[in-house]
Amino acid sequence: MSINLSKGQKINLSKETNNGLSKVMVGLGWSEVQPAGGFLGLFKPKPADIDCDAFAVLLGPDGKLLNHTTAVKECCIFFNNLKLWNGSIQHMGDNLVGGAGDCEQIMVDLKSIPANIHGIVFAVNIYQALQKNQHFGMVQNAFIRVVDRDRNVELCRFNLNENYNNMTALIAGSLIRTPAGWEFQTDGRASRVESLLNIVGMYS
Repeated sequence: MSINLSKGQKINLSKETNNGLSKVMVGLGWSEVQPAGGFLGLFKPKPADIDCDAFAVLLGPDGKLLNHTTAVKECCIFFNNLKLWNGSIQHMGDNLVGGAGDCEQIMVDLKSIPANIHGIVFAVNIYQALQKNQHFGMVQNAFIRVVDRDRNVELCRFNLNENYNNMTALIAGSLIRTPAGWEFQTDGRASRVESLLNIVGMYS
């Protein structure tokens, strides 16, 4: 049975399976708030679609960016860098409009993750948010969930249901390597930033 987590809560994923945990899918979802009707029942023109992008930031044993580099393609898995060099972390592709269920998925082979990676932070930002005057107050039903891929069983879920008005990036949660196995910890912090590079810089 899936566990619904709250902000700041963590769970040892390895203890949730009888035979250990090998591969997980991290799914992130969201949908746009539907615009209200206009004057005399006429609908307002539909605004531009909100293009949310999920990504993973890779951290070293000190909790900082992997190898202390801010070069996005060296420390981040995202729509323009879909796979870690050994294939252990793979982004399954960009979703431009959101919708029901997982909008974007990131596959993680826990047993193959290089030893120098101790944390994987999962976040979502709005592409060109400031230019388009878009923010997460225009988005609803945001969530992150972790699925045991071998059994196709959802292990846990975190619904990001706070008021994120005027925020353009959300840090949803992270996988953390510990002596007792991999943990998942929820986050829920939000920022108003211009680009993915700004979020990566938070961990430098």
